[in-house]
Amino acid sequence: MSKFSFDKITTHLITSGFVYPGSEIYGGLANSWDYGPLGTLAKNHLKEEWRKHFVRENHMIYEIEPAIIMNPKVWEATGHVANFHDPLVDCKYCHTRYRADTLIKDQKPDLNVDAMTIEDLNKEIESGDITCPSCGKSTFTPIRQFQMMFKTYIGVTEEKSSVCYLRPETAQGIFVNFKSVQRTTRAKLPFGVCDIGKAFRNEITPGNFTFRTREFEQMEIEFFFKPGEDMKWFEYWKDECRKFIDRIGIEDSHLRFRDHEPEELAFYSKGTTDIEYLFPFGWGELMGIASRTDYDLGRHQACSGEDLTYLDPETNEKYEPYCIEPSLGADRVALALLCDAYDEEKLVSENGKEDTRVVMHLHPALAPYKAAVLPLAKKLAPVAEPIYEELSKYFMVEYDAAGSIGKRYRREDEIGTPFSICVDFDTETDGCVTIRDRDTMEQVRIPVAEVKSYIEERLMF
Repeated sequence: MSKFSFDKITTHLITSGFVYPGSEIYGGLANSWDYGPLGTLAKNHLKEEWRKHFVRENHMIYEIEPAIIMNPKVWEATGHVANFHDPLVDCKYCHTRYRADTLIKDQKPDLNVDAMTIEDLNKEIESGDITCPSCGKSTFTPIRQFQMMFKTYIGVTEEKSSVCYLRPETAQGIFVNFKSVQRTTRAKLPFGVCDIGKAFRNEITPGNFTFRTREFEQMEIEFFFKPGEDMKWFEYWKDECRKFIDRIGIEDSHLRFRDHEPEELAFYSKGTTDIEYLFPFGWGELMGIASRTDYDLGRHQACSGEDLTYLDPETNEKYEPYCIEPSLGADRVALALLCDAYDEEKLVSENGKEDTRVVMHLHPALAPYKAAVLPLAKKLAPVAEPIYEELSKYFMVEYDAAGSIGKRYRREDEIGTPFSICVDFDTETDGCVTIRDRDTMEQVRIPVAEVKSYIEERLMF
């Protein structure tokens, strides 16, 4: 676990421009967050590395971009309209609202809450053993089911026939496009389809900064294959997902694989494994790898009347493909990376004065800016600006000419910029610049013509 408090880390992320409170000038909106310039860049770099690992370097995967608002029959087919609910209770004394299963699990961690029915949960709530974390009382309303999908309307009138939903997950956009992707790409099993996009869940108790929000971004793959090959591909994707998490540099001691117990599994699932990260507030899921059999395609085939089977061109065999779903929460992985990267270092200057350096040790490939061009004085702009403009053709680069060079180095450390390029009064005559390394603070002097290749070599994983 991080040696720094979650409050300290999140305060730094807000004040430095990674994340802002949503709608802040209007008093905010509970658990709503906007990504600032640094957070947007960092998350975009993360998504590009995901694409590189799972799409560009894996020739079995095709990426699509399904619509957020889909025909409501999609969610009827999947059971979301009927079953996508959370058990909701209110404290009768202070009126604070809770998810009943989470409330019970927090106070009775030895109970297997995932296997309990609504009746079982109600008995625990009514037992008097569960207390309200806000006021300490133990009087709650009976559990009622809370629909987690955001409802909206298509058209000019708000009536039952125009009801639709914001998607609660991105996966179904893949399943309903399975037939089209297979036809247009002429893909043969095994192959996968992936997407990156927003999903929306009307969570009762979102929280822990960007870990759990009502609007979030997913990166999902549905990998289709012949029935009977479940375990082979399940193990393959567990290994691929672990390689990706290792690739982006998350501390290994902060990770664990957790296999779901049989009572946690959906009735159609043959197995699910979560990759969890030890946040400052405790363990939280980053990624799930689920064996979903043919449930999703089967449901859509039955409800739509469309033939979603696959005809094997070699054996002439026809069947509904099975699938493995590796699903990653982009916001959660980004938050894990930022928590892992945050550090404070105690420094002692030559005159014995102590100082603290805040630094974000992000891998250069994931850092918002890859380099900063820092002219030693503003009058060096005619020398420094062409260097900045040339590097900007290849990387996200910052230009900063305000303040002392020492303070500018510290600012770049705080936002995770791996390389600071100092343009001094000798640059114009010797054609060289001084590059300072964020992590070691060591400096090297190299020709301007070599700066691009110097940075490129260090962006590789």
